[in-house]
Amino acid sequence: MIYRFIIVSDEVDNFRRDITIDSEATFFQLHEAILDSAGYIRDQITSFFICDEDWVKGTEITLIDMESGSEEDIYIMESCRLSELLDEERQKLLYVFEPLTERCFFIELREIITGKSQDTPQVVKSVGQAPKQVSLMEDLNFSVPTPVPHPAENEDFYGEFSDDDFNEEDLEDLSEGNPFEY
Repeated sequence: MIYRFIIVSDEVDNFRRDITIDSEATFFQLHEAILDSAGYIRDQITSFFICDEDWVKGTEITLIDMESGSEEDIYIMESCRLSELLDEERQKLLYVFEPLTERCFFIELREIITGKSQDTPQVVKSVGQAPKQVSLMEDLNFSVPTPVPHPAENEDFYGEFSDDDFNEEDLEDLSEGNPFEY
């Protein structure tokens, strides 16, 4: 069987990708096809979610096993076949491509073509530009601080000073009364 998925975004109105893929392919293969079709780099820990008709998240299929300790079944993209969790036209999925900001694509299994198979995923329709991908470093607002030299590295940190600048009489004046009074 071949599945035809329609992928849209709530960020870019005219973005749409239609991808056909064999039902025995893995979620990982679909993940790669989506990233390739959008021109995204692979620097995020992404997830698919099987959703109900109102887009409420259900079963999660993760890129890597996070060992959450949950009693729920854990599905990993590389070992989970599409046909294990998808078997009806109009089934809905979310593909979270930026987990820190919860940015995602909305996916619908639009058509199941029986009696055929397909070796590799195919983008059969591509409309519009994908939403801009934000790298992991941008997500974290990551910036490298400018190193500040340690005082030992910069001996002139407090200006020049010599023993000649030290005056014991100044210390004697301080011992009489409150040093903060003028």
